Amino acid sequence: MGLEDYGGGQGPEPDVLVVTANDVPGRRVERVLGEVFGLTVRSRHLGSQIGAGLKSMIGGELKGLTKTLVQTRNQAMERLVEQARARGANAVVAFRFDVTEAADLGTEVCAYGTAVVLAQE
Repeated sequence: MGLEDYGGGQGPEPDVLVVTANDVPGRRVERVLGEVFGLTVRSRHLGSQIGAGLKSMIGGELKGLTKTLVQTRNQAMERLVEQARARGANAVVAFRFDVTEAADLGTEVCAYGTAVVLAQE
Protein backbone atom coordinates (compact mmCIF):
# COMPACT_ATOMS: atom_id res chain seq x y z
CA MET A 1 0.00 0.00 0.00
CA GLY A 2 1.22 3.45 -0.86
CA LEU A 3 0.84 6.64 1.13
CA GLU A 4 -2.23 7.61 -0.91
CA ASP A 5 -3.99 4.42 0.31
CA TYR A 6 -3.90 5.92 3.81
CA GLY A 7 -5.11 9.36 2.79
CA GLY A 8 -1.66 10.93 2.60
CA GLY A 9 -1.61 11.77 -1.11
CA GLN A 10 -0.92 15.30 -2.25
CA GLY A 11 -3.82 17.04 -3.95
CA PRO A 12 -4.44 20.51 -5.36
CA GLU A 13 -4.25 23.59 -3.13
CA PRO A 14 -7.44 23.63 -1.01
CA ASP A 15 -9.89 26.55 -1.14
CA VAL A 16 -10.43 26.12 2.61
CA LEU A 17 -7.20 25.93 4.59
CA VAL A 18 -7.42 23.61 7.62
CA VAL A 19 -4.82 23.94 10.37
CA THR A 20 -4.45 22.60 13.90
CA ALA A 21 -2.91 25.88 15.08
CA ASN A 22 -5.00 28.69 16.54
CA ASP A 23 -3.77 31.09 13.87
CA VAL A 24 -2.03 31.10 10.51
CA PRO A 25 1.40 32.75 10.55
CA GLY A 26 1.50 35.75 8.24
CA ARG A 27 -2.29 35.87 7.86
CA ARG A 28 -4.78 38.00 9.81
CA VAL A 29 -8.19 36.67 10.85
CA GLU A 30 -10.80 39.14 9.55
CA ARG A 31 -13.87 37.36 10.92
CA VAL A 32 -14.63 34.40 13.15
CA LEU A 33 -17.68 32.55 11.84
CA GLY A 34 -17.91 29.99 14.64
CA GLU A 35 -17.65 26.28 15.19
CA VAL A 36 -17.95 23.85 12.30
CA PHE A 37 -17.88 20.08 12.37
CA GLY A 38 -18.12 16.99 10.23
CA LEU A 39 -19.46 13.80 11.72
CA THR A 40 -19.69 10.22 10.54
CA VAL A 41 -20.37 6.88 12.21
CA ARG A 42 -19.10 3.67 10.66
CA SER A 43 -20.27 0.22 11.66
CA ARG A 44 -17.86 -2.65 11.76
CA HIS A 45 -18.53 -5.57 9.49
CA LEU A 46 -18.07 -9.13 10.69
CA GLY A 47 -15.22 -9.97 8.29
CA SER A 48 -13.02 -7.15 9.51
CA GLN A 49 -13.72 -8.00 13.15
CA ILE A 50 -12.73 -11.64 12.65
CA GLY A 51 -9.63 -10.66 10.69
CA ALA A 52 -8.67 -8.08 13.30
CA GLY A 53 -9.17 -10.60 16.09
CA LEU A 54 -6.88 -13.12 14.41
CA LYS A 55 -4.27 -10.49 13.55
CA SER A 56 -4.26 -9.15 17.10
CA MET A 57 -3.31 -12.61 18.37
CA ILE A 58 -0.36 -12.75 15.94
CA GLY A 59 0.61 -9.08 16.09
CA GLY A 60 1.13 -6.48 13.41
CA GLU A 61 -0.81 -3.72 11.74
CA LEU A 62 -4.51 -4.18 11.07
CA LYS A 63 -4.30 -2.79 7.53
CA GLY A 64 -7.99 -3.19 6.70
CA LEU A 65 -9.04 -1.34 9.84
CA THR A 66 -6.38 1.32 9.29
CA LYS A 67 -7.66 1.95 5.78
CA THR A 68 -11.28 2.12 7.00
CA LEU A 69 -10.40 4.55 9.77
CA VAL A 70 -8.52 6.82 7.36
CA GLN A 71 -11.51 6.80 4.97
CA THR A 72 -13.79 7.63 7.90
CA ARG A 73 -11.58 10.50 9.08
CA ASN A 74 -11.35 11.84 5.51
CA GLN A 75 -15.14 11.77 5.17
CA ALA A 76 -15.57 13.65 8.46
CA MET A 77 -12.99 16.23 7.35
CA GLU A 78 -14.70 16.65 3.96
CA ARG A 79 -17.98 17.36 5.76
CA LEU A 80 -16.23 19.91 8.01
CA VAL A 81 -14.79 21.68 4.96
CA GLU A 82 -18.19 21.67 3.22
CA GLN A 83 -19.79 23.27 6.29
CA ALA A 84 -17.01 25.89 6.54
CA ARG A 85 -17.30 26.70 2.82
CA ALA A 86 -21.09 27.03 3.12
CA ARG A 87 -20.62 29.60 5.90
CA GLY A 88 -18.22 31.64 3.78
CA ALA A 89 -14.97 30.61 5.46
CA ASN A 90 -11.65 30.28 3.70
CA ALA A 91 -9.98 28.57 6.67
CA VAL A 92 -10.60 26.41 9.73
CA VAL A 93 -8.33 26.93 12.72
CA ALA A 94 -7.93 24.86 15.89
CA PHE A 95 -8.84 21.75 13.89
CA ARG A 96 -9.18 18.48 15.84
CA PHE A 97 -10.53 14.95 15.52
CA ASP A 98 -12.54 13.17 18.18
CA VAL A 99 -13.03 9.40 17.90
CA THR A 100 -15.40 7.44 20.15
CA GLU A 101 -17.15 4.12 20.21
CA ALA A 102 -20.83 4.45 19.36
CA ALA A 103 -22.82 2.06 21.56
CA ASP A 104 -20.70 -0.94 20.55
CA LEU A 105 -22.07 -0.65 17.02
CA GLY A 106 -19.28 1.27 15.38
CA THR A 107 -16.92 4.18 15.53
CA GLU A 108 -17.95 7.84 15.57
CA VAL A 109 -15.47 10.29 14.10
CA CYS A 110 -16.00 14.02 14.51
CA ALA A 111 -13.76 16.60 12.84
CA TYR A 112 -14.21 20.06 14.34
CA GLY A 113 -12.68 23.50 14.45
CA THR A 114 -13.40 27.20 14.10
CA ALA A 115 -14.39 28.62 10.71
CA VAL A 116 -12.71 31.92 9.91
CA VAL A 117 -12.14 34.34 7.08
CA LEU A 118 -8.46 35.09 6.59
CA ALA A 119 -7.37 38.37 5.01
CA GLN A 120 -5.97 37.97 1.52
CA GLU A 121 -2.20 38.17 1.28
